[in-house]
Order: sequence, then structure tokens, then C-alpha cells
Amino acid sequence: MSRSASIRRETGETRINLSVNVDGTGRAQVETGIGFFDHMLTLLAKHSLIDLTVEAAGDLHVDAHHTVEDAGICYGLALAQALGDKSGIRRYGSATLPMDEVLVTAALDLGGRSYCVWRANIAGELLGTFNAPLAEEFWRAVSSQGAFNLHVICHHGRNTHHIVEAIFKATARALRQAVETDPRMSGVPSTKGVL
Repeated sequence: MSRSASIRRETGETRINLSVNVDGTGRAQVETGIGFFDHMLTLLAKHSLIDLTVEAAGDLHVDAHHTVEDAGICYGLALAQALGDKSGIRRYGSATLPMDEVLVTAALDLGGRSYCVWRANIAGELLGTFNAPLAEEFWRAVSSQGAFNLHVICHHGRNTHHIVEAIFKATARALRQAVETDPRMSGVPSTKGVL
């Protein structure tokens, strides 16, 4: 059974087409109009091994907020749809990842409950046209619409680019673990029998 999904979202602020293949190879084809965000989504695909296609048109004349948040909504919805009832997945994933002076931990539970804990102080710095605190908006939208717990902790770091990139990479690695099929697990990984 293919673990893939496509989401189309159109509002007065954005128009997004997003597709994922959970059993991919990390291929990305991304066009959001926000260079740094494209870079983050590309490395999200690469490190999670979840193929990702994104075509987004947003009100960038206002700022990048709506495009980034709506892309997160679509990514979360696509993950949830692709995983279905989550039979046979590992469910949990975590990664602690260094990037030069930065150390980040991301941990998640694809257990069907939305909760995001964000312990990363990110300066309000522009990385190209991407306002760095939008990283939190993206991941909050993903965990909310994907119905999973996500904890992000930046243990230390100074360079804003490095902090945001380490967060995306660590979360990608945690997702990679959590969505993997577990050959020892039959059915849904919960004593409730449903996630």
C-alpha cells in the first residue's frame, strides 16, 4: 500500500499544492517564492527520506507568514493522510543534532494528539525574505494538522541560520524514525488499538 498523499489548499492569502511520499528517497521539488524556506523544505525531505513536492503562491507582498504557515498546515495534513491508521509504524522518533555551535533535540510521537513544545529562542532576523521565527509557526502548524506531539529544544547556539537549519534537520530525522515500518509491530502501535 502506497503511503503518499496530496493536499490542495486555496485561501484568499495562499494557493498551495503539496504532495508527500513517506516511503521515498528524500527527493524534493519545492517552489514557495521564499528562498530560505525552499532550502529548509529541501533538507526536510532529504533528512526524513520523505519525498516532497510543493508549489506555493502566497501574498509575499505582505510577508512570508501566510505562505509558511499554510505550507505547514498542508504538510501536517499530508503526513496524517499518508500514514492512514498508522499500522506498523514505529510511532516515536527523536534526534539530537549538532550544527557547528548549535545543538538541537527534536522528539515526536505520532500518537494522534496535537501538542507542540518549543524551547528555541530565535532572533527576529531575516534570512533572505524568511523571518526566522516563522520556523516555529511552520512546525506548530505541522504538529497541529498532523495530530502529533512535537518537542523542539535548542540547547545552545548563536547563529540564527544554524539554529533554524538544525531544527529542520533534527525534526526530519525524528520523523524518519517515527514513520518507519517496524517489522516486529503488527497493527497499530498502541494498547488502545487506535491512534
